[in-house]
Amino acid sequence: MQSKNFGLDIDGTVTSPSAFIPYLNKHFNKNITLQDITQYELAPLLNVTNEQFWSWMKKHERNIYANVDLAKDVHHALTDWKETHQIVYISARGEHLLETTEQWFTKNNLPFHHIELTGQHDKIAAVKKHSIDIFFEDKHDNACSIAEECEIPVILMDTPYNRDPIPTNVIRVQSWLEAKNWVNNWLKGSI
Repeated sequence: MQSKNFGLDIDGTVTSPSAFIPYLNKHFNKNITLQDITQYELAPLLNVTNEQFWSWMKKHERNIYANVDLAKDVHHALTDWKETHQIVYISARGEHLLETTEQWFTKNNLPFHHIELTGQHDKIAAVKKHSIDIFFEDKHDNACSIAEECEIPVILMDTPYNRDPIPTNVIRVQSWLEAKNWVNNWLKGSI
């Protein structure tokens, strides 16, 4: 099997999409569930301004990112792929969070060959820089733009906030087990 470069978003993809909810509920005195989050931007759901939300986020991000939960079955999929393929994480997290992020990967025994924190949601330049062959994402517009601009398959981890229509080379999956199955078939040339 030929080695591929796997690109992965972190938050909401490798981490549980509901990981932020306990922090949001506690700090904003809410009772939100994942099903309530039907758009990517959280400020409107919390009834705060974007400035208020990002001020809160800046204050708490290190603690949240250090303790966030893994997505179910992600460890199994990534561990299976690590020996044959390059695993590159490309995240919108800021570069100042690299040490926290690396420590979290080590603590959770998750394989990685490289972690790139872009500080922005536009990941196309990083995807091209690392010659990514397949990408994993939870943010709808990122998935669509990477798939179309880079002409690669993008696995979209299904969440209530990303259910808009998708182009043909974006593959919506319900779980990491489904993602692993699709990718393994793709690697064998069955897709």
